[in-house]
Amino acid sequence: MNLASIPSPSTGVIELGPIPLRGYAFCIIIGVFVAVWFGNKRWVARGGKAGTVADIAVWAVPFGLVGGRLYHVITDYQLYFSEGQNWIDAFKIWEGGLGIWGAVAFGAVGAWIGCRRRGIPLPAWADALAPGLAIAQAIGRWGNWFNQELYGKPTDLPWALEISEGPNRVAGTYHPTFLYESLWCIGVALLVIWADRRFRLGHGRAFALYVAAYCAGRGWIEYMRVDEAHHVLGLRLNVWTAIIVFVLAVTYIVISAKLRPGREEIVEPDRDAEAAKTADADSAEKQEGAEDAPEPDSTGSDLLKKEPAPEAADKS
Repeated sequence: MNLASIPSPSTGVIELGPIPLRGYAFCIIIGVFVAVWFGNKRWVARGGKAGTVADIAVWAVPFGLVGGRLYHVITDYQLYFSEGQNWIDAFKIWEGGLGIWGAVAFGAVGAWIGCRRRGIPLPAWADALAPGLAIAQAIGRWGNWFNQELYGKPTDLPWALEISEGPNRVAGTYHPTFLYESLWCIGVALLVIWADRRFRLGHGRAFALYVAAYCAGRGWIEYMRVDEAHHVLGLRLNVWTAIIVFVLAVTYIVISAKLRPGREEIVEPDRDAEAAKTADADSAEKQEGAEDAPEPDSTGSDLLKKEPAPEAADKS
């Protein structure tokens, strides 16, 4: 018998007149804004210009949404293309279903395009954004709470999640895996911030640490879930993905630290060029001002000369 539990919302949509506000989409949007805001603060602290993170996010976010949806639809194609299903539902992103692996992969492609257009290194930009991405994931996971999806195995723990009867779900209390992952992502963000300050991570290593730490948590959280998924050698597909990506991220950290130790001194060349140009302009103005200064007036200096003393009177 449950003495306490976490209730689920009765609906994931709030009707604001003719406009439906969907909890899932709202959480995703808030997460994106937080990631961009925090990433901008870190970018400026590293010597970049304010607004650069947002400019590149204009490319990264749409690519990430498309990639996340594609990964979900491909790996759970039976939800949309099997008998009795409507393939049009594959486009209803507001109903949930974003694969983080596809979102990060395609988002990186969009970020690469944006960074290339701005002439800045992608690894440095990714390092600045890494903890913000983890926080965005922590916020976005609450969208699953609104949709009553991605919960774990049945449990009677005090923090069990109440799930109501609905399509493809049975009423009961389950492990709130959305909450576990949300808290884990907050821990990942704090870890990356601490490690970045302690070891001055650069050249993409802060981002790789975020990826590795997230995968470590996603592996055991994914193992707890009971929603339908493909299995390979007895493990869910996403568990294998987490293991493989974790190994790749750790390998990158080790190799990168040996090949390119330290942190980038210049993250946004345009800013340094502008600073140098401004300094040269200030120097030129000072020099010009010195040349235009009036020379001492010789007439005025003559006035300072003493008049010859009058000859003494003849006393003879």
